[in-house]
This record gives sequence, C-alpha cells and structure tokens, in this order.
Amino acid sequence: MARTRKLVAQINVVPMIDVMLVLLVIFMVTAPFINPAQVELPSVGRTSQTPAQPLEVIIKESGEYLLKNRAVSGDERVVEKSALAAEIATLQRALPDQPVVIAADKNVRYEEVMDTMTVLQNAQITRIGLLARPVP
Repeated sequence: MARTRKLVAQINVVPMIDVMLVLLVIFMVTAPFINPAQVELPSVGRTSQTPAQPLEVIIKESGEYLLKNRAVSGDERVVEKSALAAEIATLQRALPDQPVVIAADKNVRYEEVMDTMTVLQNAQITRIGLLARPVP
C-alpha cells in the first residue's frame, strides 16, 4: 500500500518582517525632514458691535447662588436656585444674545454645577458657559 503524504501549508513570515523593518527605517530617517503644513486661517474685519457682557451665576461653597449682571451694574444679588431661570429669562428680554456663565467655587460639587446647567437649558437659555480662573 502506498502512503499518502499530507501537505503541510506554512507561511514564511521572515521576508515580510524584513520588508517591514526596512520601511520602518525609511520612515524614521525621512520623518524629521517633513515640515508640518501651516494652516492658513481666514481673517475677518472688526465687528461693529461690542460683545455683550455675560450674566454671571456664582455658586458659593455654602450653596448660595448669586446673580451678577455685568452689562448693567455688576452688582451681585442673592437668588434662589428655583427662581434662577426666571430671573435670567427676565434679564435676557432686554438683551436676548447675552451669554450666561457659571462661576462655581472649586469646592462645589460638579453635580451641583451640572444641575444648574440643566435648569438653565430647560428654561430655553442656550448660551451657557463655565467660568474658570486662568493659571498664572
């Protein structure tokens, strides 16, 4: 009886590894010579309108809410959280494009800031931002 031989299929990956190493060396040598592309940004003229000063919602560590209208006087006044959205909506009737920024003490829980943003968004106030002090 004749024995049948099984074919063993093997792939030799050594040549492929050699090619990959050569390509890696080529890219490593040529990479320092490639200059990153400069992005040309469009320029615009100055705007005729000055940007509106924002309404500032200040959340203190004690849980107290203050509302500061920088456009009018800059005076802070205490506001209850439940009446915050109504107060801001009243003030925005005069300046509809006036943004609202939330300035929370760094010890205030993040959840409290997010709840405040949710209350303002539910009151159809769209221009909301967070205020932070830049690092010197």
